[in-house]
Amino acid sequence: MSSAEEENLSTTVAKTRMDRLLASRDKFLSFLSARLRDKVAAEDVLQSAYVKALEHGSSITDDQSTVAWFYRILRNALVDHYRRTAVRDKGDAKYAAETPLTYEPELEQTVCACIGDVIRDLKDEYRAAIEAVDLGGESVEDFAKAIDITANNASVRLHRARKSVAKELTAVCGSCAEHKCLDCTCKRSQL
Repeated sequence: MSSAEEENLSTTVAKTRMDRLLASRDKFLSFLSARLRDKVAAEDVLQSAYVKALEHGSSITDDQSTVAWFYRILRNALVDHYRRTAVRDKGDAKYAAETPLTYEPELEQTVCACIGDVIRDLKDEYRAAIEAVDLGGESVEDFAKAIDITANNASVRLHRARKSVAKELTAVCGSCAEHKCLDCTCKRSQL
């Protein structure tokens, strides 16, 4: 058999194996969903397992079942997912422990008096985001639900609002704003 024929045969075998895997997609998704209890996470794990299968497809021996081989990849992908989740959760817990949960009135007294005027002059959608999340203590997710947008869209809106506030404060207060308006010395704060 020539090398071109061997390569063609190898490609055909790989395609047949991948077709078997794709035909069993619902079974694989069911397997993952039962363990993760989250359909989106199950889809993500399945997709990463498919990528690994494509990368390591040559490691299947002729006497192995393609589906059994893929279940082994799925189990490894689940372990990887649990590890990543544990690391992320540990990081979130550390961040939560470092973040103060108490209101500090003395901090409010040192913040620039110009910020109220700057927030009032923002576009309505930006002002609503700043007032609800930063000043009102509402979560981004709750704010998004309240105005019927996605959490991602709300995060972007809040980011843009904060940038707009920073830009306006720099224009109004000058160097005070560069130092986050703590211990403000601009003319407006002295009125």
